[in-house]
Amino acid sequence: MPRVLNPSSCASDSASRRHPALERVVDGLLDGLQWQARVFHVGQYCGRWRASTQGKAQASFHLVLGGRCWLHRPGQPSLALHARDAVFLMQDVPHFLSPYEDAAMPCAPQAMQPLRAEGGLGTTGLACGFFSFDGPLRALVAGALADVLVLRAQDSDNREPALLFELMLRESLRSPELGSVALDRLSGLLFFYAWRELAQRAPQVGGILALLRQPGFAELVQALLDEPQRPWNVDEMARQVHLSRAALFRQFQAACGQSPLQFVLLLRMQTAARLLARGEAISRVATAVGYESVPAFSRAFKRVLGQQPGAWQRGEAAPATPAGEGPAANGHQDETFGH
Repeated sequence: MPRVLNPSSCASDSASRRHPALERVVDGLLDGLQWQARVFHVGQYCGRWRASTQGKAQASFHLVLGGRCWLHRPGQPSLALHARDAVFLMQDVPHFLSPYEDAAMPCAPQAMQPLRAEGGLGTTGLACGFFSFDGPLRALVAGALADVLVLRAQDSDNREPALLFELMLRESLRSPELGSVALDRLSGLLFFYAWRELAQRAPQVGGILALLRQPGFAELVQALLDEPQRPWNVDEMARQVHLSRAALFRQFQAACGQSPLQFVLLLRMQTAARLLARGEAISRVATAVGYESVPAFSRAFKRVLGQQPGAWQRGEAAPATPAGEGPAANGHQDETFGH
């Protein structure tokens, strides 16, 4: 059965159980990923409406800027969404939003109207779009996530998501008919905070997050992130978490399908990619992540990222496509919505 993780609706004493070491290492793992979020539609609906982002073969999100609605998926209970709730769909799955709990209630396609500050009785303000992330740790991050990730502002003890929603609302009202780079960036940040909440508070997680919650592993991975140039070996890593070599191998393999040293390689290449993106010289990057020669570093980098470091760095320096170009610019109707 597909999983729905609701990280901010756990026990009321969750704040006292926050794990600073875990939060820091999660930030480090996410830091090296290349994030892209694009708000596809922002505005409001009223009446008997329905909307969906399915059919684009991309992960997507729905952010409730005002009012309330329901998320419907075949074979799953309807999920209530309130103002400043966010739902992230990790895959392109059949779904739709509507103002009714009963998915069978008849709803007609409607064009999204410009967002209004005063809202109105029976209106729902939405920002909907698509997101992706890439990098050496992409598979490990994705493997820890549920099919549906929900961030509920009313239950969270962090103020950051609420502040992001406020900024998004202001930006949407400022330019309701135009695409906005700010909206795209804010949406990506919201997903970052949702993932952080998941790591800390969701009762059931898998993959790398399950590994990090075991005693000593968050501290070990943080040490790997802090000192990628260090000549790490399995014996030293096993001692840090008080396990035998065999037990350490089992833990890593079960959690993320990698051996301990393969995991170290991914972390090093993530650090290398981040430094290259900042314009660092390849020779300096090689030294920073523990390689004595550029050729050895280049071989490892290509094995993980599929390109030589120089080619990857030039690609990162290429100008990005301006936000709002193409058929999916903000404020334009598309056949994905209303079906």
